[in-house]
Amino acid sequence: QVQLQESGPGLVKPSETLSLTCTVTGGSITAGSYFWNWIRHTPGKGLEWMGFIDYSGSTQYSPSLKSRTVISRDTSKNRFTLQLSSVNPEDTAVYYCARIVEGEGLDYWGQGAQVTVSS
Repeated sequence: QVQLQESGPGLVKPSETLSLTCTVTGGSITAGSYFWNWIRHTPGKGLEWMGFIDYSGSTQYSPSLKSRTVISRDTSKNRFTLQLSSVNPEDTAVYYCARIVEGEGLDYWGQGAQVTVSS
């Protein structure tokens, strides 16, 4: 059974960098055909896909967030990380990590991490 768990600070100040980690158990992040995603949910916009890092380490980002987003991974710890820079209150959201199987869709989510941007 694959499990994903988000972790990181729940409160970030405006203009700082938000950093969240997703630890994966029950499956390797380097296994073929899997894309490891960050998705967020805000009351105003609903679900928003932010980007992914795939099994080879390649990344892709949402055009609207690309200039502020970096997704990286630590294969030795089987986890991947989201960094969102220059945050503002509109970045307040529940952040989820999730796995997408190539050709099949999303199959596993983390439980979500609430991040509030406030001074």
